[in-house]
Amino acid sequence: MHQATINPSEIAHFAKDSMNWWDENGAFAPLHKLNPARMAYLKSQITTHFGSLKGLNILDIGCGGGLVCEPLTRLGATVTGIDGDAQAIDIATSHAQGNQLKINYLCDDAQSLIQSKKRYDVVLGLEVIEHVNDPDIFIDMLAALAKPNGLIILSTLNRTPKSYALGIIMAEHVLRWVPRGTHSWQKFVKPSELNRMLRRHNWVTHDVTGLIYKPLTDSFSLSSSDIDVNYFLTARKQP
Repeated sequence: MHQATINPSEIAHFAKDSMNWWDENGAFAPLHKLNPARMAYLKSQITTHFGSLKGLNILDIGCGGGLVCEPLTRLGATVTGIDGDAQAIDIATSHAQGNQLKINYLCDDAQSLIQSKKRYDVVLGLEVIEHVNDPDIFIDMLAALAKPNGLIILSTLNRTPKSYALGIIMAEHVLRWVPRGTHSWQKFVKPSELNRMLRRHNWVTHDVTGLIYKPLTDSFSLSSSDIDVNYFLTARKQP
């Protein structure tokens, strides 16, 4: 990501655990747990728009160890994953090679892709915007990297009292799903704020869907009504 958005302390926070990206019981266990619901959402939105994932060029900004890049590749997409954590990129590259998957992983910033005139059918920013220095500039870059007939798909945490209770108090202090200090509630982003940022580039919100935790089954599911904590947002460019 561009130096105006990238936060070195955030990169360092995740880098200390990045050797364990594929450990389902490790520091990134919550991401493994929510990944089935996340992939269901991505597949639904992309296939509704394009008909299929086969042959699409997809960019995953803040790809980490490749938890999203690998299943998208298996579904037929040509995937590029970019992250500021060199160790995460090494882990992602090694894991993909071990599974005979061809994925273009880059330890670089998104600005480099913009300057090289790269454009993608789908641009993903999943659990990233709440960790950058300047969300407005981050959205500017996503809009610059997406093809006019493409999609921008984001996921983040809503800034509500409920998200503070569940996303900070419960997740970090009680359940200890993630290390303390992983999130700052002040940096959570409301859907209306994302919509405002996207509209500057004539991108409009097409869908907002919540992601909720179900303690009885210890799993995550999509919700059409509850966006109080985690949510996905899909945007299309206005004609």
